[in-house]
Amino acid sequence: MKLEVLAYLDQAVDLFKEELGDNLSGIYLHGSLAMGCFQPDSSDIDLLIVVEDKLPAEVSHSLAGRIVAFHDSLPNKRGIELSIVLKTYLHNFVYPTPFEFHFSEAHLERYRTDKNYLCGGFEDADLAAHFAVVYHRGFILYGEPIREAFAPVDQRYYLDSIIRDVDDAPQNIGNAPLYYTLNLCRVLYYVQEGHVSSKKEGGEWGLQHLPERFHGLLRRCLKEYSGARAEGYELELLTDFAEYMMAEIER
Repeated sequence: MKLEVLAYLDQAVDLFKEELGDNLSGIYLHGSLAMGCFQPDSSDIDLLIVVEDKLPAEVSHSLAGRIVAFHDSLPNKRGIELSIVLKTYLHNFVYPTPFEFHFSEAHLERYRTDKNYLCGGFEDADLAAHFAVVYHRGFILYGEPIREAFAPVDQRYYLDSIIRDVDDAPQNIGNAPLYYTLNLCRVLYYVQEGHVSSKKEGGEWGLQHLPERFHGLLRRCLKEYSGARAEGYELELLTDFAEYMMAEIER
């Protein structure tokens, strides 16, 4: 992790301590930054915030304003993504998992333009994957040690969570080639070997284990993920890859 980003993580911890006070139980880093493949041009900073009790609306609104300002100050293009969850779900897991508050780039404009907007009080299947990554690959920024704070997520929930990200790949891979290609590898890597991996690690695994006809596509995606300029992708090859991978995942 670059020192510049680490300094911003310290700022995030201070922000949540100030806003949440005694209700704050833990702050955990997951995603690409935790797994050593963070790219400033394409990665966001992924945080999971744990609280003891439900958030009052006024706390959530105050948080939203400060998080937008913090997001705008970050040096990476995609800023921050975070969810706030109740501590009880770390050991008494529920799937899909309820969350108190969520912020990401996709919600940024709504938070900016609608002072009454809050994303919270719903369930999110993605949280099973976030919990699992924290447990296996994450870093503690504040609170209890990970293996004390979290119980391991049941494999069936983690697998369902990551498959949901790719189950429409044959129809949509042409719209986001890098995302679907590397995520499909990540899912099959888990199916076959049980390893909780990053997208980059999934692509590297694919080069070692998938048919040679897909190696050019995987190399292109890995180069783009590492910051190289995006090249053109052949839709026929992408669709062939997605259909092959989904068949392997579902075997």
